[in-house]
Amino acid sequence: MISPSLPELVARAADHPFLGAHIVLAGDEHARQAIARYGELTLASAYEPIFDVGTHSFPQTLSASAESAQRFGDELGLQALTLIEGDMPRDPFAHLEDDNELVTLDRLSRALHAFNFFGPQRPGLLFLRVHERLLKSVKYDHGLVFSSVLRKFGMNPARVVIELPAAAVAHKTFLGYLTKSYQRYGFKVAGNLPNAGQIMAVSEMARLDFIKMDAGAALRDSVVKHLVAYAHRLKIPLIFSNVSDEAQFDALQQFDVHFVQGPVFDAHPTQMREP
Repeated sequence: MISPSLPELVARAADHPFLGAHIVLAGDEHARQAIARYGELTLASAYEPIFDVGTHSFPQTLSASAESAQRFGDELGLQALTLIEGDMPRDPFAHLEDDNELVTLDRLSRALHAFNFFGPQRPGLLFLRVHERLLKSVKYDHGLVFSSVLRKFGMNPARVVIELPAAAVAHKTFLGYLTKSYQRYGFKVAGNLPNAGQIMAVSEMARLDFIKMDAGAALRDSVVKHLVAYAHRLKIPLIFSNVSDEAQFDALQQFDVHFVQGPVFDAHPTQMREP
C-alpha cells in the first residue's frame, strides 16, 4: 500500500470533521511537514531512529548523528516525538484535567505523526506512544478509532507500532487485553518494561511484538545480559531506549544487543519542547 503524499493527506484532512480543524501544512519554520494547532498550542513531529546495530560493526567512536549511525546499522523504524510550542506546562497532556480533552489531543498528535511519516514515504515502522490516561479513558476496542482513521487516509496500520507505557505493562491482565485489542485492528504492539523482572511475565498474558527497556536502568542494574538472553528465548525483539551517550552505547556493545535508540543518535536537536 503506497500512501498519498503529505500535501494530499492534508488536503483530504480538510474534509474530516476533526482533523480538518487542526492539521495544516507548515510554513517556513517547519518546512515540508504538517503541524497541528490546538488552542494556543502548536504540535509538530520529530523522529528518533531505532537501529539494528547487530547488522554491522560499529567503529570505536560513534559520531552522534543519525546519518553516521545509519551507515553501520539497518534502521528498524522511527520513534515519533510530539514537539510542543505554546504557553503551557512542559507536559500539557498531564496538565489536562478533562479526560476527553486528553484523548482528543493524544489522538491528534498520533494522526499528525502518521501524516508526517507516511506522507514523505519514510521506510520502516512508526513507533507511537500512547498516553496512560487515554488507555484508561477508552473503555474498550482500543485501536478501533485510530485504525479507521489510518485506513481512511490510505495509511497501513501494520506499519505502526503502538507503544504501551510501563504502567500498563505492569498489569498483566490489562496488558493482555490491550495487546490483543490493538493487534486485532492491525497494529503491532511494543511494551516498555517498568523493571527488568517484568520481562518474565510479558508472554503470559500478551504476545508483544517488541519489548523496550531503558538503557541506563538496565546498565545500572547489570541486567543487560539477562534481558537479552530471555528476550531471545521469547523470540521478541528487545530495544534498548534512551541511550544517552557513547559510554552507554559502548557498554551495551559488550552484549548481543541488536536494537538501540536514544539522544546519542540525534544530530539535529530541536528547539521545540517534547513533553
